[in-house]
Amino acid sequence: MDKKYKTEQEKFWAGQFGNEYTDRTRYTRSVAMRTAVLAKIFSRTRNIRRVLEFGTNVGYNLLAIKNLLPHCEFSGIEINDKAADVAAQIENATIFRGSILDYSPETLGLYDMTMTSGVLIHIEPAHLPAIYSKLYNCSRKYILVKEYYNPTPVMVPYRGHTERLFKRDFAGEMLDLYNDLEIVDYGFQYHRDYNFPADDSTWFLLLKK
Repeated sequence: MDKKYKTEQEKFWAGQFGNEYTDRTRYTRSVAMRTAVLAKIFSRTRNIRRVLEFGTNVGYNLLAIKNLLPHCEFSGIEINDKAADVAAQIENATIFRGSILDYSPETLGLYDMTMTSGVLIHIEPAHLPAIYSKLYNCSRKYILVKEYYNPTPVMVPYRGHTERLFKRDFAGEMLDLYNDLEIVDYGFQYHRDYNFPADDSTWFLLLKK
């Protein structure tokens, strides 16, 4: 029986397009590229022992963190079954199969860091406050938001589809919602980097005071 989802975006990523994305983005340097940027980010943190990624796909970010912090416990939330099958093979990783919108903080407990990487941009904007709440409530200390940035909300056509990619100030919106959040650091990842090129994205490391 087909799964029921709240939004068209969820159905989009759970289905064939999500399968194709999983195949398209599996390349050998992906973990190296992510390790490079995450090394900068994790150098600004302390005592990270549990990490939860929202929208983990095949788990490249979890593998990168494993390179940096092999003692960590890794968890991910993934809506696409094909990607979740791959991520579940990572040692010490727990993968929640389903939509972020269906995930509750009680499912896997609290984490030292919650994070997104290229996921909030694909969430139907009306549901973003619910995702922000989950990122906030599942974290005991840090929140990492690594997404396409734009100072004002904008929808961008994505591979021939509309209403599937949105840019905005995701971290700024979280800072406005939660008074006890502060910025630890932020940075930019450039597609013309000589050693570790990646999509142009901006990361924000937030701390719960």
